[in-house]
Amino acid sequence: MGTVLGFDFGLARIGVAVGETELGMAQPLRVIAGEANEQRFAAIEKLLAEWRPESLVVGFPTHLDGSEHELTARCRRFANQLNGRFRLPVHLVDERLTSLEAESMLREAGQNPRQRKQHLDAVAAQRILQTWFDTRHAST
Repeated sequence: MGTVLGFDFGLARIGVAVGETELGMAQPLRVIAGEANEQRFAAIEKLLAEWRPESLVVGFPTHLDGSEHELTARCRRFANQLNGRFRLPVHLVDERLTSLEAESMLREAGQNPRQRKQHLDAVAAQRILQTWFDTRHAST
């Protein structure tokens, strides 16, 4: 039982979500912008110090048929780096269609295109983390 952080990895931005295993509910947290790895990991380290998660969840992108694409290996590397740097368990979750779900949720909430772009990655991370919670609860 405890806090879990979820990540939607991207080359320009990383969406971050947070949730509690006991509640099984994920919430969007923030977007980490920038391409420099050290800046990204410094921002992640601050979030880890603040939230003290027990584990991390990373969205694992594939094509709709399940085959890997150009970001699949980069996400796997990101997950391995999180584990290596912070010594926390990292779980990979199928993230197919999470960005589309996030876009739809933000549109339904009445956000304009500029607002949606600012929040899309954090909401996608929320969908990834919520999928992990739902899968865990369904198997227990």
